Amino acid sequence: MDFSGKRIVVLGAGKMGGILLKALLDKKLFTSQTASATVQHEDRARALAAKLGVPVGTDNLAAVRDADIILIGVKPQVVGEVAEQIRPNIRKSQLVISVAASVHTSQIEKALGDGVPVVRAMPNTPCVLGAGMTALCKGKFATAQHMEIATALFAPVGRTVVVDEKHMDAVTALSASGPAYIYIILESLAEAGVKVGLPRDVATLLASQTALGAATVVLETGDHPALLKDAVTTPAGCTIDGIMELEEGKLRVTLIKAVVKAAQRAKELAQG
Repeated sequence: MDFSGKRIVVLGAGKMGGILLKALLDKKLFTSQTASATVQHEDRARALAAKLGVPVGTDNLAAVRDADIILIGVKPQVVGEVAEQIRPNIRKSQLVISVAASVHTSQIEKALGDGVPVVRAMPNTPCVLGAGMTALCKGKFATAQHMEIATALFAPVGRTVVVDEKHMDAVTALSASGPAYIYIILESLAEAGVKVGLPRDVATLLASQTALGAATVVLETGDHPALLKDAVTTPAGCTIDGIMELEEGKLRVTLIKAVVKAAQRAKELAQG
């Protein structure tokens, strides 16, 4: 998508906002003339401006005045406050995208005023290396074109998927929280490698590349993980013995319960 002539501002260029802004600049979708950001403190603003080469300030209201796309990257608990703060300079011709977990589009729309298109995004931390996963959902006033814009903005940091907003708590529990679950699994596999005699660095490399390779096969082939698992599992071989231990330890049900529990918590946070 051609963003020439479009201006974007990131309100709260912290962890995720900063990652996305840097990616957009690196991919040359925006330039120092068409991108800007805000943070809470002056010293942080100066440091970020020097790092990224874009204007960074602390005044949200002023920052959105000339923007076509407004990315809200502040913490969930202050999204409403920021939306109310910028409302006087918001127009229906602008697109507002929020990356705040558990904050519904309707809440943002209410704070901004009727008619303002809002898109909600739920990225995850691997976006920092362009290997992220972002789910997008549209608010009441967002159109298909707005969703195309949002998809193009998050494409530089990984894959994207469009879902109904009712699924966003599940997305938060699975893909946003998911890297933490995977890191625990990788840590455990590496510890197991050490237990059976491998140097720690070798064990960590083997575990990490194996997980990356397995995930890549699923994504590239489209085959069901169960089918791919069966292809690795030869009769009376080593793998089936390992799988039996995983099943006895209830790894499968534990992971399912972890996602369910995280989804319930996301729903609780959304309800305040």
